[in-house]
Amino acid sequence: MNLMRRRQMTKVAVLSASGQIAKLAEELLLEDDSNQLVLFLRHPNKLDKSKIDEKCEKIVIGDASRSDEVANAIKGVDIVYANLAGGNIEEQAKAVVKAMDDENVKRLIWISSLGVYDEVPEKFGEWNKNILGSYLMTKIPLKIFVIM
Repeated sequence: MNLMRRRQMTKVAVLSASGQIAKLAEELLLEDDSNQLVLFLRHPNKLDKSKIDEKCEKIVIGDASRSDEVANAIKGVDIVYANLAGGNIEEQAKAVVKAMDDENVKRLIWISSLGVYDEVPEKFGEWNKNILGSYLMTKIPLKIFVIM
């Protein structure tokens, strides 16, 4: 007898949900109808509300540098997808880690800028520097956080 097992729902919080990479990730995540998304962002007007499916997507407004606001958004999620940027990236990272610890969320996908440490070689590296310019020049100290 061939019994199909229903896939368990996965709830994903997408931090900075209006970012270009985040929007691509959201599309991919929604290809699996067992996924539900919490779209966390400061400016909800940056989302095309006509493309939001309220059955599987929820918008939460907040600031990623405030751990209490992040914690509110990630209550009950299985995975945090952080697509954050800016001059206060370290403050945001600490807030995300604290919120995840407070809410007992153990899985994190972190997307950041390519080329911060001038690690991109040759022509693509030159192009990357030209496009991202002063943002890369801030040499934001990136750290890897291990969530246990």
